[in-house]
Order: sequence, then structure tokens, then C-alpha cells
Amino acid sequence: MKLLVINGPNLNLLGLREPAIYGNRNYEALLSLIRSACEAEGIDVDFFQSNHEGAIVDAIQAAYGVYGGIVINPAAYTHTSVAILDALKAVAIPAVEVHISDVDSREPFRQVSYAGMACIKTYKGLGFDGYVEAVRFLKSYLTAEK
Repeated sequence: MKLLVINGPNLNLLGLREPAIYGNRNYEALLSLIRSACEAEGIDVDFFQSNHEGAIVDAIQAAYGVYGGIVINPAAYTHTSVAILDALKAVAIPAVEVHISDVDSREPFRQVSYAGMACIKTYKGLGFDGYVEAVRFLKSYLTAEK
């Protein structure tokens, strides 16, 4: 089983970016946690992060035929990108959306998730642990699917 974890804009600044919302751990700590969780579950994992919408769309398209599932935190593009939604729908790879913060308790514009419309599940407000839950869910989902 092989998963792709995609992170959108400004997540590379974790630890620096609004620590009251996103915590003090940096991006490398996030990747390390996900790697450990995947290793424990017997999952191969690759990572992609970009601050550019088109690069995220390209990564989703390139995942077709390579990955069994996608964990995606589109970050700010969650609320604006029909292109990411369309890419997820086009490749039809089971995807789980993750948000470190509880977007439902934040600004009104964060209440809409375009990417989430193409995802089978969403984890919000669990911090870095949301990624671990997403990985475990995808493993269970993909195993049951076979």
C-alpha cells in the first residue's frame, strides 16, 4: 500500500506560523510523525508540499496509477480551489482531507471545503494527529475495498 501526503500553502512554515493555532512543532516534525505512523502500519508514504495551486493539481494528477490513497491538507486552497477539487475527482483516488485546526470554529470563509467534496473523510482540529488518523482510516478503507 502506497500513500501520498499532500500539504498546501504555508504548511512548510509550521512552528513559525501562528503557533497559537498550529502549534510549535515544525513541518519536519509533522513528516516524521506521519512516517512513523506509516511504518507502523506497513504503508509506503511519499510527501509533497507546495505553496502553488497548479503544482498541487499536478501532484494529484501524477498520483494516478501510483498511489492507492491520498491524504491532503490543501490549507488555504481548501476554501478557494475548484481546480484541486476537479483534480481529485478526475483521478478518483480515495482521498482524506486533514486540517490541523478546527476550521469550523474559525472565520466564516473557512466553512466551505471544495477539496472535501471529493474526499471520503475529513479530520479537523486534531493537530498533527489528524494525519495519523487519516493514514489509519485509509489503510482500513483500502484493505476493505480489496
